[in-house]
Amino acid sequence: QVQLVESGGGLVQPGGSLRLSCTASGSIFRISAMGWYRQAPGKQRELVAGLPSDGDVNYADSVKGRFTMSRDNAKNKMYLQMNSLKPEDTAVYYCNFWIVATNKPLSDYWGQGIQVTVSS
Repeated sequence: QVQLVESGGGLVQPGGSLRLSCTASGSIFRISAMGWYRQAPGKQRELVAGLPSDGDVNYADSVKGRFTMSRDNAKNKMYLQMNSLKPEDTAVYYCNFWIVATNKPLSDYWGQGIQVTVSS
């Protein structure tokens, strides 16, 4: 089985920073694409930052220059550094990995979701 566990969310004032982490564990053969998504109340889930298997990170226009996505291949982890946070960044953030698990086809897996609230 594959599990994704997120950490690092919370309450922060406008202009502040947070770093989200997501760790994949289990019977992982290979990790392909990965990304961070978010869903605000009453809105659809949207891509925040995505890293395809053979390309560079792409960011939503709303977070360019403020958010940075990175990965640690050795630890099956990825991060989302969020700076200059705004109230409109408030949402539940989800990590997503495309993983080839042992004896299974390529499938996508989701973290449990973590709340980020930007408020004074």
